[in-house]
Amino acid sequence: MGTSLKTDGSSKKNVLIASLLFMGLGHIIYFKQYVKGLFYALVEVIFLIFSPTIFYKISDMVLLGKVREGYGEGARAYEHFMLIEGMITLVVVGMFAVIYYISVKGALNTYREFCYEGKLKTNRESMSGVLGKSFPIFGLAPTFILIAFFVVVPLLFSASVAFTDFSIPDHYPPKNPINWIGIDNFKAMFGGNSTWTSAFGRVAIWTIIWGIFSTLTSYFAGLIVAVILNEAKMKLTPVFRIIFILPYAVPSVISMLVWKNMLNGEFGTINKMLAEIGISGQPWLTDVNSYLPNIMCLVVNLWAGFPYFMLLMMGTMTAISSDVFEAAKIDGANKWQMFRRITLPLVIYQTLPLMIMSFTFNINNFGAVYFLTGGGPTLTDTTRTFAGKTDILVTWIYKLTVDQMRYNYGAVLAILVFGVLAPFAIFNFMNTKSFKEGEL
Repeated sequence: MGTSLKTDGSSKKNVLIASLLFMGLGHIIYFKQYVKGLFYALVEVIFLIFSPTIFYKISDMVLLGKVREGYGEGARAYEHFMLIEGMITLVVVGMFAVIYYISVKGALNTYREFCYEGKLKTNRESMSGVLGKSFPIFGLAPTFILIAFFVVVPLLFSASVAFTDFSIPDHYPPKNPINWIGIDNFKAMFGGNSTWTSAFGRVAIWTIIWGIFSTLTSYFAGLIVAVILNEAKMKLTPVFRIIFILPYAVPSVISMLVWKNMLNGEFGTINKMLAEIGISGQPWLTDVNSYLPNIMCLVVNLWAGFPYFMLLMMGTMTAISSDVFEAAKIDGANKWQMFRRITLPLVIYQTLPLMIMSFTFNINNFGAVYFLTGGGPTLTDTTRTFAGKTDILVTWIYKLTVDQMRYNYGAVLAILVFGVLAPFAIFNFMNTKSFKEGEL
């Protein structure tokens, strides 16, 4: 049948129909590419064999809580497993669709080459071309598969939970079913329930303030310290550099727990030192009536975060040519003018993308808040919403899911955080030189 192909392009429809009817059929009957065609056909055969199971998993996911009505109370009572199994099945179906598309596209490309060259390639030539052109696909395939199952599936599962009533005590398997409830969780969080809406607004505003100020304070503190160490002509400069790096080198969990004990209002070291000099201590981390706990979170994060930017900026400063400063001195510029006109613009130009990424990191900086204050102190609505005065969105999500098992509201917040941070990360990545200059 290969000789029935015409080089004027009129056989494209026949090739397309054959390739769509069954995966690999166009390769076999028109191009005699038996190895490639049988591979594609085997993929579809395997898919068809497991299609009843695929349909069963997807139907269970779609019906979810209603499955018990059809099979009884004790049968298939774990709806959260049905949900994640359904998501895995959807990813498998998506991968099958991608392979199907590749097979059809490959058949059409082969026909286009036939129209251009006027002859069919032999099996050896065809396999040689496949090994050459498709090598990147085969090489990256394991990575894509791992990403699909370990990244995409958890994301889909987390997002889908936001549209269910998955929570303790009323909707937690195996005793109670999980049901699809649409956007009711979003309505409750964003206006339908005044208590939850108020808590969300408070936490969201503090999260934004926390992200901005924790980033800016660490950035400019690192800049100031880097300039001082770079300009200081002391033999002890390397010693100070090592001392300033220590907060960054020590694990943040340990640092936050040490600061938590030092700032304890009853037996903390800082209050005891103040008492020794006749100054009354402060409830640094437990004052409900002021923003002192929030300020202390920023101060402690400044202590732990500025060494990172200090290291970056010192590296950037050492890369600036000394000839530039010599020329500025000849022109009569003083140190402040050289800093403002030369050092500062070059440092900001080199480190601004990292500051943007630091902002996205601080928005999700779980340890800096949770291990220091635990999200506290407790407010009047904390008993219902579990959101404390210093909670940011990620610590609130942790409390809702791990502590209270209110997975539905936690998933809503997770979607919100992803929707806010993903554009920042994508923008920063797409504007890097490695992305712009890279070739695939």
